[in-house]
Amino acid sequence: MRRPKLVAAVGLAMMLSMGACSPDSASNDPVARCVARNFPSHDPGNREQCIAACIKCENGVTTTCATACSLKARR
Repeated sequence: MRRPKLVAAVGLAMMLSMGACSPDSASNDPVARCVARNFPSHDPGNREQCIAACIKCENGVTTTCATACSLKARR
């Protein structure tokens, strides 16, 4: 007799926890805000723009930003 209540409680807990799994919006992401503010016509496919945005907004260095932008372009 307790089993249906347990199943209902577990189901409710799962639904509540999954409701909190919404993706972060750009307004909450400081990097996205920085890119939008400093590079209004940002094209993520443009390697030079990607590297410049990475250096400016993520405090990266040329080597790591170039690698990250190359990996992003392959996706």
